[in-house]
Amino acid sequence: MNTNISKKDIFGKAISDYYYHKDTTDIQVHSPDFDDDVIPVPYLFRSYTEMPPLEQKALQLAKGNVLDVGCGAGSHSLYLQQKRNLKTTAIDTSQGAIKIAKKRGIEDARVLDFFQLNNERFDTILLLMNGSGIIGKLKNLDNFFGKIQELLAPGGKVILDSSDLSYLFERDEDGGIWIDSEAPYYGELEFKVSYKGESSDYFKWLYVDFQTLKFAAEVNNFSCECIKKGEHYDYLAELRRLKQ
Repeated sequence: MNTNISKKDIFGKAISDYYYHKDTTDIQVHSPDFDDDVIPVPYLFRSYTEMPPLEQKALQLAKGNVLDVGCGAGSHSLYLQQKRNLKTTAIDTSQGAIKIAKKRGIEDARVLDFFQLNNERFDTILLLMNGSGIIGKLKNLDNFFGKIQELLAPGGKVILDSSDLSYLFERDEDGGIWIDSEAPYYGELEFKVSYKGESSDYFKWLYVDFQTLKFAAEVNNFSCECIKKGEHYDYLAELRRLKQ
């Protein structure tokens, strides 16, 4: 049943294999900056009770017409649709993932890039599982804020999580870190994923610290509130358009 899925659709192939065959082969994650890691595919099918506290909090804060960006197998959208009775649109660039999201019961699931979505408005936009990653690079933050301004309904909000990677640097006696001002922002990373011998191309992924996100929000006439902090230098933020 794993047909018509592009060889580059690593997540789609893995999600499909698990859904149809309970194949638990891990997705491998590669980066030139870190040792290889894995994503256990069953984790992409987790229930609400299996989600970390930041995700649970985000789902409780969602309201109205919801956009779930990078939905994967659709676990967040399923909870919102079935348990909270919220109208939820789930989008992902993975054709295979969207096929399975529909199979699991998501009523509005689309193969779509967030930045290509037009002519719709949402009360809540969710970007979870280090959702800031889709921004790619720090220089793209203004473009991101422009897009969410376009997609948010009046009074709407964005709920996203990210991580501050400054913990990877050695700190001085005062707790500060030294960062080369000429180097790229430390949260700009590259990854590729592989599964059963097939690999994606490398892609850009942005981890943004809260203060940098807050500054960019204020420049773009948004408020930015830290809603909850995680146990691994991660945080959940809420963005709202300020009245002009």
